Amino acid sequence: MKSASSKRYDIDYMERTRLYYRAMGYETDYQWAHFESVPFTVPARPVRESRLAVITTAMASDADASQRQLAAYPSNPIPASLLTDHLSWDKDNTHTRDVPSFLPLEQINRLVEEGFVGSPGPRFYCLPTEYSKRTTMKEDAPGVLELCRQDRVDLALLVPL
Repeated sequence: MKSASSKRYDIDYMERTRLYYRAMGYETDYQWAHFESVPFTVPARPVRESRLAVITTAMASDADASQRQLAAYPSNPIPASLLTDHLSWDKDNTHTRDVPSFLPLEQINRLVEEGFVGSPGPRFYCLPTEYSKRTTMKEDAPGVLELCRQDRVDLALLVPL
């Protein structure tokens, strides 16, 4: 018999989102960006030799929340805060004052020290949620890929907020 602390509570995010938008009066379900085949590749080198970047949906604290656009910021020093209030998250039961929980640069630095990862990317990337499949696939994804190439990043950790 499972104890109360070992219970698993799954949340069907996509179904919950569909129901939420229907309750708001939208008649057409949101269409998530997807690929018929997975566009990932096998890393060119082992993780312990790779440069790892972070991509978050949060924005820099000094950014204009109405201008949702891709941006890159130095990974060092690690920012004390990021702009998150414009995003949809449970503001009644959680907060975003714990930056390492959604921008794990400190954790990556520890993994580098432990020899698990080669190095952190010189910049992290802010890619605010756009809610447009076309923008995501035609502009944002190619844009963040170009930034990763400029920074000679081997691997990217996607951290949605």
